[in-house]
Formats: sequence, C-alpha cells, structure tokens
Amino acid sequence: MAIQNLSTQSARIGKLKGDILKGAIPVEVLGITGMNKPMPKNGSPVMIFRRWLPPGGVDNRWITTGTMQTYASNRQTVEGQTPTAATMTAVDITVTLKQYAVLYAITDQTVDLYEDDVATAMKTQTGQTMGLIREMVRYGELRGATNVFYAGGSSRATVNQSLSLNLLRKVTRGLLNNHAQRITKVLSSSGNYGTQAVEAGFLVFCSTDMEAAIRDLPGFKNVVDYGNKQPINENEIGAVERYRFILSPELVGYANAGAAVGATGLFSTGGTNIDVYPIIVCGEDAWGQVALRGASAMDVTWIQPGTKDKSDPLGQRGYIGAKAYHAAVILNQGFMALVEAGAPDLA
Repeated sequence: MAIQNLSTQSARIGKLKGDILKGAIPVEVLGITGMNKPMPKNGSPVMIFRRWLPPGGVDNRWITTGTMQTYASNRQTVEGQTPTAATMTAVDITVTLKQYAVLYAITDQTVDLYEDDVATAMKTQTGQTMGLIREMVRYGELRGATNVFYAGGSSRATVNQSLSLNLLRKVTRGLLNNHAQRITKVLSSSGNYGTQAVEAGFLVFCSTDMEAAIRDLPGFKNVVDYGNKQPINENEIGAVERYRFILSPELVGYANAGAAVGATGLFSTGGTNIDVYPIIVCGEDAWGQVALRGASAMDVTWIQPGTKDKSDPLGQRGYIGAKAYHAAVILNQGFMALVEAGAPDLA
C-alpha cells in the first residue's frame, strides 16, 4: 500500500505564511531601522539590549564640561609604570515582549458559494494588520522620546509653526554633540533578516500631512533627483542636508493639540487649535526592536472549513489568522530626536 504524501499540505501552509509575511513588510516604515534582536524560542519574555558608555563613563560625551584640559593629561604615562587599566561600563535596557494577534473566521458556505475569494482577502488583511500592529508599537515608543524640539513654542500646547531648516539644524547640533552616527544600513525589503547599505543620513519619519512643509524647506532635493544615490524606501520623498525624509499616513498627529490657529496658516482638524505632528529623527542604534523577519516571525493559522472535530462536527467553520511577539524600546535618547510641528493648511 502506498504511503500518503502530505507535501502538498505542507507547501500550502508555507505559502500562506510567506504571503502573510510579505503582506506585512510593505507597511513598515519605522521598522526599517532599529537595532534588531531576534527572539529565541523558549526564552524569557524579557529581552535585554546592551550598549556601552563612551570613554569616561558619561553617556554620549567623551569630553565633558571642564575636562578638556585634563582629558589627555590624565592618561599620560610614566616611564616604567604600567598605567591603570580602564573598565568599560555597560548599559542594559530591558523590554518585555507582548503578544499580538489577528483572527478571521470563514464558513464553508462562503468558500463553496461566494463569488469572491474571501479567504485570499483575509490572508492579505492578516499580513497588513500584523504589520500595522507592529508599526504602531514602534510609533508609540518612538514618539515618546525625551529629546524634543518644538516648532515655535516650548511645549506641544504652544506649537505655532511648521518644520523649518533652522529647527532641523538645531536638531543636528544636538545629535552631533551626543555623538549620534548617521544611519548607513537599513533592513532589506524582503521578509528575511538582512540589511542593505544606504548613503549615510539621519532618517526622518513623519506623517504624509507634513509633505508640503518638507518640500518647501530650502535646499530640498526630490528623490527623483538623487542621481546615483538610491532611495531607502518607497515612501522616501527626498533629502535636506543630513536628513532623508520617509513619510507614512499611519504616523498620525495629535489633533487640536497646539496653539490657536489664528493667522498661522497651519492645519487644524477642529478648526480652533493646530494639529501637532511628531517628527521622528533617528541616528544609528537609537532604538531597538524585535523585527518582523524570518520564518519564525509569525505563527500563522489556517484551519480550512471542512475540518471536523467535536467543537465543529460538520466542519462548517474555518479560521485565518496570525500571532506574534513584538517589542520596541529607545536605547539612547541622545541618538534620536523628536520634533513636534504643525502642518501647512492647504485649503
């Protein structure tokens, strides 16, 4: 008697999982950066990221106020004497993984009689939803950065200007003083772990509502005019000085959170107070995440209608869904910045 070959069933599950993963990747914007730490199987729910303090043990500062004159002399050697060995200081940042899931139900009649391929649509939306869940986890963490610059004000409630080149230059000064490095690699656009090299720059992520303000910045260079420089992401629109701008409609602002609209010419959802948009500026290794990458990134469910058990003896119900663990955490506040600004009212 021939042994039943189950390879067809295995391949179907594999294809479904691959398609769902590919559906999730395109919604990533923030997810292309961040120090990525894969989640080991059967490990602790607590993930630990580590970075090292610079020489001198002061965060982000090699030479601090008042030590310029003594920095080198304190390390001067004496003939015949072994210098005192220095120690390195680590900073550990812990983050607890959380599980997220999406689940769709489908009946046998929908599969057998409905004119549209509902199962395929559910598969697509499962991938998109999982990707958006993870993006919102990242956004919630990164827009809570403490290195904040306000456009025309000193708090969110007093923001009364849009993004300006002078404000970006203030951000540049702060980042460089903290030894922030420009990003030179991002996650590749495939579903696998791996990076691709990019031309160095601080990456800026914000809402598509800010596009007009960005394009009006002096010296703005459209992505189509890059020449040999390749765009980082399909949502990149251009660059100014050290910055490359990547926009997404999912990175929404705070409605009616700023100063009174008055004659500012800035947009307001309610018409009274300015909507304030978080603009996230990232340097190398500013934050960390568990990335949506690799074969073990998601646990996918596809129970086809027709599968009979004691809870569904006629096999009338089926399910498509996925679950995954994710976490994001800021690793170095000095390596990133948050600008809060208004968007031009284009009415």
